[in-house]
This record gives sequence, C-alpha cells and structure tokens, in this order.
Amino acid sequence: MSDADAVLSGTLDRTVADGGTRLAARGAWVIDTAEALDEVAEQATRNASGPVVVDLSGVTHIDTAGAWLITRIAGALTASGIPVEMVGMSDNARRLIAAVESVRHPPLVQPRQRFILVQLLEALGRSTINARNDIVQALSILGGVVKGILRSIARPSRFRFTSIVFHLDRSGLQAVPIIALISLLIGGIVAQQGVFQLSFFGAEDFVVDLVGILVLRELGVLLTAIMLAGRSGSAYTAEIGSMKMREELDALQVIGLDPLETLIMPRILALVIALPLLTFISDIFGLVGGALVSFIYGDMTFQRFILLLRDAVDMSTLMVGLIKAPFMGLIVGLIAANEGLNVEGSSESLGRRTTSSVVKAIFMVIVADGLFAIFFAAIDY
Repeated sequence: MSDADAVLSGTLDRTVADGGTRLAARGAWVIDTAEALDEVAEQATRNASGPVVVDLSGVTHIDTAGAWLITRIAGALTASGIPVEMVGMSDNARRLIAAVESVRHPPLVQPRQRFILVQLLEALGRSTINARNDIVQALSILGGVVKGILRSIARPSRFRFTSIVFHLDRSGLQAVPIIALISLLIGGIVAQQGVFQLSFFGAEDFVVDLVGILVLRELGVLLTAIMLAGRSGSAYTAEIGSMKMREELDALQVIGLDPLETLIMPRILALVIALPLLTFISDIFGLVGGALVSFIYGDMTFQRFILLLRDAVDMSTLMVGLIKAPFMGLIVGLIAANEGLNVEGSSESLGRRTTSSVVKAIFMVIVADGLFAIFFAAIDY
C-alpha cells in the first residue's frame, strides 16, 4: 500500500523495539474506514507484549468512530494487563477520545446499599420538604391573587371580567351534566343501601335522614370538588405548564403583565364562584336520586319523601356544604396553579405535574372536609 493510499484509508503500523510495542496510527480514522481499520487493528494488536505506545501523530482525520476504535484497542490491551500510553494526539483527537472513554468506561462507583429504614426516612424527609415548599409557593400565589384583586378594586378597568366569565363557563356551566349525573347515581346508591339495611329493622323512613344529611353536608360538596379537581384543576395545570414551557409567562412579564393577575386570578376566582353553584346542583340531584330509588326500591312516594326530608334537614344542613365549597375551589385552584408553575421544560414533567395536581387536590380536599367536619361539630352547627 502506497503512502497516499494509507493517508486516505488509514493504517496501524506495528513496531517492536526495546521490549515494547509501538503502534503508529496513520491516515483517516473515520467511519468510512472503520471496518477496514477494525481488521488491521486486530492483526496489529495480536500477541502484543511489553508496554504499548499508541502514536496518533500521523492521524490526518478522526471522528467519533475512529476515536471509539482507538479506545477499544487501548481497552483490550489494558484488560490483558498490558500498559498503554497514547502520544501525539491532536486537540480534536484528545476531545473525541475523552468523550468516548467517558461513555465506554462509566464510573465504577457502586451505589451504597442502605437499610430500608434509612430509605423510608429519606423519603419522608423529602416529602416533608416538598410539602413545605408547596405550602410556601401556594401562599405566595394566594398573595399575588389578593394583590391583583386589590388592584382591580382600586382600578376597575384592570378587572378581567371577560376572562372570569370564560373560565366560569368552562369550569362551571360545562361541568353541570357530569356533576348532575354523578350526584344522581351516588344519591341513588346511598338510598338503595339505606333501604336495604334499614328494612331489617323496619326503619325504612330513616333513609331520608341518611340521604338528606349525607348529601347536603358531605357528599355534594365533596363529589363536586373531586370532579373539579380532576376536570378543571388538571386542565389549569396543563395550560399554565404549557405556557411556561413555551416561555409565554416570561413574555407576559416582558410586556409588563403580571402572570398571576392575568392568568391565575381569573381561574381561581372562577373556581371559587363555580363550586358553590355546582354544589347546590349536586345536592339537588343527589336528593332526586335518593327519592327515585326510595320510590322504586322502597315503595316510598315522592310526597312522603319530601315531607320526611323537611323534618330531617334544615337550612343549616344545606349551608354546611355551601360554606365549605368556596374554600374547596380555592384549594383546587391554588394547587393547580402551583403545579403548573413548577413544570419544567419537558413533556414528561408536564404529565407528572398534571398527575400530581389531581392527586394533591383530591387529597387536600378530603383533608379540608375532615377539618370542616370537626369544626362544625365543635360549634354544634
């Protein structure tokens, strides 16, 4: 092979001297010559002895394939117990070989095995820190929303009435069918189980007390809040997260608009307004479902159901659920906005935050409902 052909194709010359081996790489070590160089390298390194010096001063062109081949040669010799030294590397060759070696030889540090108790404590600590950060961020968002409301009161032209109505339609009016259907079914299920169990004691009339108190005080507002957390809360998180990924929030700040006042305040206010209205609708359909099942399953006329319901509940029973509703809407809105603002620059992060928004909102809604139940029981309301 001539010198010109060697420069174009690449070679690896082997020289044995002074008890060692010298491998002189020449020519182009690129992907087009990698297949031929692979065979040449196998022959040149066969039965190599003593310290090996790999001279790369004659390499005219090198790419990632060539660097990978050189590191493979050095790695095979080192694995055989033969010391290897590389000399004559250009800056480009040095960078490529270093990059390939970092991939071929990942750090050999093995993760230290820890006791399951340590892992549980670590997970608990991380969860506590994350919960603390979520509370701080949610309070910061709440402060920004209150600040935006005060600005709107001072300057009514800043109040985004159209945006609030739009989100009220999305999260409130469009949610009426699913809320009504779910409440009708749940009210019917509660009545069916009540009639079935109370019939053993001849106390079927008390199913009205069961349905009325349970739906008006707990189930109506709880079902509505959970449905809005899954329906509107997830949508808000996805919308705000997508805006952050596309740097639209930064663009709003550049043009002098506050994202909290422009995007988050209308959504939270819409939820605070919509949830009491949807709760009332849920209460009505829950009672209708209970009346239908009591009529079909328990032979109780609608007139008797209404008379018994009037004796079983009063205005305070209805107001318990309606008082809790705005706070539930505020919780769902704050968590949805907080998770949306924490979205990072990937679709995986968006999906994870959306899921986290729904889970956290449902959990906090149930916790808040329990706290309200304790409070109302303490004041005998």
